[in-house]
Amino acid sequence: MTRSVIVTGGGTGIGKAVAGRFAADGDAVLILGRRREPLQAAAGELGASVRFEVCDVSDPAAVDALAAALPATVDVLVNNAGGNTDFDSPAPDDLASLAAAWRANLEANLISAVLMTHAVRGRLSPRSSVINIGSIAADKGAGAYGAAKAGLASWNVALSRELGPHGTTANVVSPGYIADTEFFRDNLTDARRDSLVAATDTKRPGTPDDIAGTVHFLASPAARQITGQVVAVNGGERTTR
Repeated sequence: MTRSVIVTGGGTGIGKAVAGRFAADGDAVLILGRRREPLQAAAGELGASVRFEVCDVSDPAAVDALAAALPATVDVLVNNAGGNTDFDSPAPDDLASLAAAWRANLEANLISAVLMTHAVRGRLSPRSSVINIGSIAADKGAGAYGAAKAGLASWNVALSRELGPHGTTANVVSPGYIADTEFFRDNLTDARRDSLVAATDTKRPGTPDDIAGTVHFLASPAARQITGQVVAVNGGERTTR
């Protein structure tokens, strides 16, 4: 049966790989993002079952305006939009700038997921899945970005309790270092990359397809009793009990 899938931040990297995995099943996929050109290119590459809308999902007004373009029924929501908004910014030297930097990360990584989930709450099908893309930074510590991803994981616990009685699962997929994304803005040195790979047990970088495969599984019939969880996909860099 064809499912209706929404992927935020779906124009590049992990989001594009996730969209492609569902499109390969013949599902109807809506990808969202702030930049038209990557979205349009991704939709053209991934096939006719993929359409796009330009939307900053951290902006309440933009999400409200998106309502008419959303599918009437949503089977899978993947909250992938985010990234470290102060990754290549200088450390703030005053309180106002510090507050703005922290709010930017919270809005990009946590508020965006909250807003999109709320926007589709009444459209979720009885056996639907909400999958949030977290980060290993939530456990390792990474300033505002790590705190935002930790907040995402905590919010997911409450979301699972809220949606579970309606048949919807809610989980977080937490990547480690993933190559072939825009996360490091082309500023990752060879030495830093080598250290990230060396920290894994698999001795290789993760790929967007690694994350897409995990997301696809969590949205499958085989995963209906998995909810409220953080699933680490980091090559063993940080392990769970």
